[in-house]
Amino acid sequence: MSASAPAVPHLTAPLATAPLATMPLPPPLPPRSSLPAITRDSLLALYRKMVLIRRVEELAAKAYTQRKIFGFCHLYIGQESVAVGAAAACQKNDRWIAAYREHGQAMAKGVSPRAVMAELYGKATGCTKGLGGSMHLFDSSVHFMGGYGIVGGHIPLAAGVAWAVKQQKTGDVVVCFFGDGSAHQGAFFEALCLAQLYKLPVVFLCENNYYAMGTSIDRQSALIDMSLRGLGVGMVREQFDGFDVEHVRDRVGAAVEYARSGQGPVILEAITYRFRGHSMSDPAKYRKAGELEEKKKSDPIAITEQRLKGDYGVTDAELEAIRASCDEEAEDAAKFAEDSPWPDPANLYDYTYAPSAASTEGDR
Repeated sequence: MSASAPAVPHLTAPLATAPLATMPLPPPLPPRSSLPAITRDSLLALYRKMVLIRRVEELAAKAYTQRKIFGFCHLYIGQESVAVGAAAACQKNDRWIAAYREHGQAMAKGVSPRAVMAELYGKATGCTKGLGGSMHLFDSSVHFMGGYGIVGGHIPLAAGVAWAVKQQKTGDVVVCFFGDGSAHQGAFFEALCLAQLYKLPVVFLCENNYYAMGTSIDRQSALIDMSLRGLGVGMVREQFDGFDVEHVRDRVGAAVEYARSGQGPVILEAITYRFRGHSMSDPAKYRKAGELEEKKKSDPIAITEQRLKGDYGVTDAELEAIRASCDEEAEDAAKFAEDSPWPDPANLYDYTYAPSAASTEGDR
């Protein structure tokens, strides 16, 4: 700009807002949610869900090695407490949307093990009729809005679903699951900006399992606590231990209550750990020696077993009966998938393109 050029008003006028250093931080979530206290029976139900998810995942791993499941397969083993705890904090009509490690989340939300396993096998009885596979489970009947294969690509979709929910005035909340790797994507930041701007009823739940695809968190990010990224848009945030299903239930419950009240979105980070590699083709040799064994001491299923026995007097025989029941249901899901028919190739494009007016007229 030359010395004689006129000043541009919007560049020389003082800022209308306070300097960033004096802007208040968003409030913390309440230290306790208003959910009813956990009982012996309700904790047993959460325990059963976690065991069932693990049994189904273990059978999926076996089927993959037998080449009954093809393509990518990302297992949820070790992280069951996050999905099950979140489900216990949500209402039936709340929408969930997830990334591609979503088998456990789908089952926690209400998709049957049969429908999940059949989809992994690519069978017509799967929840997406065998057309989606492991990374694209979907079931609108239980408001599970899908798993998505593009890293971070589903997070703006969660903001879009939350926009729709807000316009419909249903009082429902959207919960968006994503991994620590997704928190580096540009779409992640854009979704947070829009959600905070429009006070959308959405909870962004980062499952930080330390490794994204295969790089430790300290090597992939200068910021270790991903929930802190919400501060850039003034969003309420919290990081918490994700290994204890009761604690997950309470913290997600507090976030869901905040979002449902109309005050805006929340970003959470649950510290968790996957016991298997990123996918079935990943030997996970990037872990330090002894790390996996150490992390398994925080196995969410073992933590809940100890609580059930110590606080509620549940016997080993009762727990074994639950495990046997889960084994039976998981085996049933695998057999159902084995016996189910393959999709009809004639239906390949049924869910890709909307029918044209001409084809609709012809059907009449």
